[in-house]
Amino acid sequence: MSVPTNSISSLERRGDVGVLTINSPPVNALGQAVRAALRDGLSALIADDAVKAVVIRCDGRTFFAGADISEFGKPFVEPDLNVVFDIIEASAKPVVAAIHGTALGGGFEVALACHYRVAAASAKVGLPEVALGLLPGAGGTQRAPRLAGVEAALDLIISGRPVKADTALEMKLIDAVASDAGLVDEAVQFAEGLIADSAPLRRVRDMEVDLQSDAARAVIAAYQEKNARLFRGPVAPTNIAKAVEAAATLPFEAGLKREAELFEELMEGRQSGAQRHIFFAERAAGKVAGLSRDVQPVAIQSVAVLGAGTMGTGIATAFLSGGYEVTLIDLNPEAVERAQGRIYKTLDGLVSKGRLSFGAAAAQKSRLVIDSSLDAVASADLIVEAVYENLDLKKDVFRQLDSRAKADAVLASNTSFLDLNAIAAVTSRPERIIGLHFFAPANIMRLLEVVRGSATAPEIVATGMALGKKLGKVAVLSGVCDGFIANRAMAPRVTAAEKLILEGPMPWDVDRVMTAYGFPMGVFSMLDLVGLDVIGWDRENSAGRTVQEVLCERGHWGQKTGQGYYVYDENRRATPSDEAAEVIAGFADKTPVAMDDEALLERLLYPVVNEGAKIVEEGIAQRASDVDVALVTGYGWPVWTGGPMFWADTVGLDKVIAGLERTLGPDAVSPLLRRTAQQGQALAEQTAPH
Repeated sequence: MSVPTNSISSLERRGDVGVLTINSPPVNALGQAVRAALRDGLSALIADDAVKAVVIRCDGRTFFAGADISEFGKPFVEPDLNVVFDIIEASAKPVVAAIHGTALGGGFEVALACHYRVAAASAKVGLPEVALGLLPGAGGTQRAPRLAGVEAALDLIISGRPVKADTALEMKLIDAVASDAGLVDEAVQFAEGLIADSAPLRRVRDMEVDLQSDAARAVIAAYQEKNARLFRGPVAPTNIAKAVEAAATLPFEAGLKREAELFEELMEGRQSGAQRHIFFAERAAGKVAGLSRDVQPVAIQSVAVLGAGTMGTGIATAFLSGGYEVTLIDLNPEAVERAQGRIYKTLDGLVSKGRLSFGAAAAQKSRLVIDSSLDAVASADLIVEAVYENLDLKKDVFRQLDSRAKADAVLASNTSFLDLNAIAAVTSRPERIIGLHFFAPANIMRLLEVVRGSATAPEIVATGMALGKKLGKVAVLSGVCDGFIANRAMAPRVTAAEKLILEGPMPWDVDRVMTAYGFPMGVFSMLDLVGLDVIGWDRENSAGRTVQEVLCERGHWGQKTGQGYYVYDENRRATPSDEAAEVIAGFADKTPVAMDDEALLERLLYPVVNEGAKIVEEGIAQRASDVDVALVTGYGWPVWTGGPMFWADTVGLDKVIAGLERTLGPDAVSPLLRRTAQQGQALAEQTAPH
């Protein structure tokens, strides 16, 4: 019989085993009330002479999912998790964690402090604090190496990736895997076995690490060298490596102290603040201002994707992974067959990498239908157009879709720049038209811009946002303008880069500064990758007026032709192009200007901040933090800077404005940016006018 101890916990005795159950919806986060319930419940069971072993479990959909994010930034209230851990480790009775759902961060640290761990077959465990620019702060860096070994623990914590129960068992992070339905019963049976066998109390803190001192340092150094890209920019991985080294070189208590020092260093640093800003900003992005809770999204089961190019293929793959029935349509039968082959290859690749089961891949393949007739859209709940980026073409496509789609179908365009209102106007249902702007590759990139037209109905907006969530994307709502949020905000960076190479810096100087800042690639490397011929080159009217026009006229379109701003070898390795340098010299100022890296960075990124502010004041984005989210998830803006708006706050808005005035002139500065600076407010906290 279960005995409630407070509103979120209860105690039960099953023979000699005491069961402490926590039920704190929605995810049993380790807030003050849960920590207190653990402390009090454990103390009561350990003091009960009739109890010989204890099982900790949770009701609801998951074991402790981690810290309570609502406590971030607020004064700490006792008890600390380490108080709970001290009670567990001081217990003369074995304490067993019964894990289901996800045990992440502090939740998994609770399990690591227990003497034994039993996990449901579907459970996942991990220490993902690195995503917030932090490290596990409750002994995770000290206990995980004692169970899994230095190298495995290092990878677990630095990658932040959760592992499945069977993998966790192989890593010795858990002791047994139970059936999903029988987890609690099997955990109790496991505890009864410990009692019967007089099993030792396996305090993880007392275990030896597999490697000591010099050997551990060597393994950590080798890991850092092998995974150097993980350590460029963000500081959390370096501190994690130092904490894991402490586990192997210091006594447990000293290691805990070192972990705490390294945690505080990160918590007080700018990078973690930036990453926590993005964490909360992603959640805020899903909320549509002014949209009533009564508005429900349209039910979507079947999706038709029109256009079997790279983007259409990726979009179809994304919807298949989201569980939808997908019809991929292209008027060219050979193109749609090739697209089907690419989708199958993608799914098979995921199976070979262990990211998808064979059965799940087969199920996705079975939900894909290919067709070469527009009539195939007739039964689809959602139709996504992904044809060439030409307004007249898209208008023609939507006229035809309008006459073929069922009356209650939602029609979406994947346009990345064009006027959605103009597209909607050619149909009889502008209220059911929406933009769903995926970023390439569509099945991988996290950003989905949901574009609301002037006539788009509230339930269709809600549908777009719900689709983003179902597809595992970060959905950001945008109004209609040229380029929407992400492309429009980043366009000034390209303009600035093209001006800079005429003043003295070369493309590789610009790119070096961008990658040093944290972008995955530089401006000119990106242009070469996408293709100089498809980004702003008017083939019919080209007359050698710009560097890009000359390169394109010479057939130097980037990676696809082996030469653009860079020259590419057979493995697509890039080296600076002498020919590009010669072309640039023909347009460049005769007296080059020397610029240091900071000056280059300001010229490249301050205009992005300025454009982001304009996007907010025009109401294209709901909030400034949406701009940050869009650029972090869509353009690879380094998350540890928090995105352009948050970064501008850390730089100082007055400094940003002064830089913009020098290069663009006073009239070009966003009024919102000026007003925010004058009022001493944070740009990242601004919202669109209502």
